[in-house]
Amino acid sequence: MRLFLLAAAGGALGAGARHLINVVFGRLLGYAFPWQTVFVNVVGSLAMGLLIASFALRFSGSLDARTFLATGVLGGFTTFSAFSLDFSNLVERGDWALALGYAGSSVVLSITALFVGLWVGRGLFA
Repeated sequence: MRLFLLAAAGGALGAGARHLINVVFGRLLGYAFPWQTVFVNVVGSLAMGLLIASFALRFSGSLDARTFLATGVLGGFTTFSAFSLDFSNLVERGDWALALGYAGSSVVLSITALFVGLWVGRGLFA
């Protein structure tokens, strides 16, 4: 239960930060292109890399800290950071085929699922 609460608290902070970025970028740049999403995906992935490297090489990050920061804050900010970490783990293991399959299936299946959800939702709620 403790880890669940840490992930939830971190997720609230990450989601709040993402919302603020969406508002600021929307006001500054408009919504014709999703710059805010590109920004959070890149910054979240950079932060995930720095965090995991710091835990592995400098600090002995506890399970509590990793759950709060990686799963919670960065997961709430952008799940793309977790996706990027999973991909890099597969690449660092030398399993390029599995990494590319993971990336391709994640993108294609997620976009397909979104369109299925839209189609079903429009049928149910229209």
